[in-house]
Amino acid sequence: MVKHIMFCDACKKYTMQSRCPVCGKKTVEAKPPKFSIQDRYGKYRREAKRKMLMEAGLL
Repeated sequence: MVKHIMFCDACKKYTMQSRCPVCGKKTVEAKPPKFSIQDRYGKYRREAKRKMLMEAGLL
């Protein structure tokens, strides 16, 4: 029995099972990446969020 929240990459659904109940493919743990002071992708995440806010008219 799996005790973690799992994520299906194929159909983008969350589940508690090791196989997706929708498409039947194997799921992976839905954990965020480890925190690091030297965040290599932080620039891209902030840029994407800024673009999303601009498109929504909130910035």
